[in-house]
Amino acid sequence: MDSFSSFFDYQSRTHWSYSTFKNFSQISPLVQSHLKRVYLTLCCALVASAFGAYLHILWNIGGYLTTFACFGTMIWLLSIPTYQEQKRVSLLMASAVFQGASIGPLIDLAIKIDPSVLVAAFVGTALAFACFSGAAMLARRREYLYLGGLLSSGVSILMWLHFASSVFGGSTTLFMFEIYFGLLVFVGYMVVDTQDIIEKAHLGDLDYVKHALTLFTDFVAVFVRILIIMLKNSAEKNEKKKKRRND
Repeated sequence: MDSFSSFFDYQSRTHWSYSTFKNFSQISPLVQSHLKRVYLTLCCALVASAFGAYLHILWNIGGYLTTFACFGTMIWLLSIPTYQEQKRVSLLMASAVFQGASIGPLIDLAIKIDPSVLVAAFVGTALAFACFSGAAMLARRREYLYLGGLLSSGVSILMWLHFASSVFGGSTTLFMFEIYFGLLVFVGYMVVDTQDIIEKAHLGDLDYVKHALTLFTDFVAVFVRILIIMLKNSAEKNEKKKKRRND
């Protein structure tokens, strides 16, 4: 039903070997070249996001203004024609900087509690991204696209849960359910969006900036949730250690 079960079910039905990982025959050279540009642009956006988080740590600039600026630059980027490539890339990088500053308070908190958690969260997100994107590339064309409807429903559920908790008040249990459920949803989007990008590229849509933006939002969404989960676990461990010392 979800992306995890689909992924492991696909693994069980496929003989995985080194030759399997080299088999990208279903992806044309043009699409492969497009994917390289997409992932290179994504890497640059992640570096820009890290720079934005660093700016927050230096000057405490992250907040609602940077969040609105992030959404504003994204909308501006999507409204610009594809032939204005340099301007669109600049807007993507600006949006990434604002995004990094927006999650800067969470990153700053992680550094204060346990810097190793921040590294582990990023590595975990990168590994999940690589695994699920690779699964989408190696799968048959359109195999995972049907999950898009389920994931859209999942996002709607998340929005209603967030709305309900903000209006009626929410418990820690409800908040963590939102985090875990959101993690599942956005990991699923990693798979669906990768296949969607490949399918669009086969149909002639080679807008690598827009596609990199899509994967960037997926990456950040997963990273934030993994970081929150790991911070909570780290805080609970520290509390247990304090109790043992007091006892």
